[in-house]
Amino acid sequence: MKILNYLNLYRHPVYLSFMRDRTRDFVDIYHAHQGMELLYVHEGQGQVIVNQQIFELTPGSLFYFRPFQLHRINMKLVPDSRYIRTLFVFEPSVLERYVAPFASLRTFFHRICQEPLDQPQVLFGLPQQKIHRLLEDYQERMEETSEEHRLEEQMLFLIAFLHLLKAHEGPRQRKHPPQVRKSSVAERVMKWVENHYMEEFALKQIADEVHLTPNYVSAVFRQEVGTSITEYLTARRIRQACWLLKTSDLPVQEIGRMVGLTNNSYFCNLFKKQVGLSPYRYRRSNDKKLQGS
Repeated sequence: MKILNYLNLYRHPVYLSFMRDRTRDFVDIYHAHQGMELLYVHEGQGQVIVNQQIFELTPGSLFYFRPFQLHRINMKLVPDSRYIRTLFVFEPSVLERYVAPFASLRTFFHRICQEPLDQPQVLFGLPQQKIHRLLEDYQERMEETSEEHRLEEQMLFLIAFLHLLKAHEGPRQRKHPPQVRKSSVAERVMKWVENHYMEEFALKQIADEVHLTPNYVSAVFRQEVGTSITEYLTARRIRQACWLLKTSDLPVQEIGRMVGLTNNSYFCNLFKKQVGLSPYRYRRSNDKKLQGS
């Protein structure tokens, strides 16, 4: 199973998925997207792992993830429960041109997609009925829109959706941000990985850092996050490798070394297993898409 899952936004810069029931086909993986992602939850309980933090996922909450930001959705699917979500992934630079005339909306948009992450990436307690009506209205309009006008209609929808979020977020959550809580063991491990993923992995070093035994750290991390520390570390390394392949001309072997994988053959095999393409093909396909965009 691939850990990293990228949507291709080169051919068309917007992907919209309205009110989809993912109960039966939900896959719990670390992943990242080329574009900005907005995830709104209609039904379901679980947790979101992003920015080395763990947050509760409940109906009426919206999470936003930045381009190529590693995150994971972990749903608690028990008998008779459902997971229904709305998902939007888009290229921020395209939407930027459309929000440019609206000063306050542009400021809100920049805050969630560009400014330093000093607040949790979640809006909670959103007006579900208003959002549901907006989604139903635009979903119907999308279905009736011709291919020629599809992007314009999608941009108009995203502007309307952001405007609704801004109106709710402004008076409530900016004045009453979530209280800072004590970091869990798993979050402390993820912060360690963020600072040391480019080094050789040593479980004992992590355990010493959080003042616990290696076996206990491994067990608690799996219990809190749902995967092993090694799987999380692998996802973080491959995510960084994708970013470097996309944004630099560094040799593949050097990129492997920079993400802590000094054996080039192992790095290439691991990358292909997680992404579906070798590092060389990933870079070439990325270049072709850019040339055709």
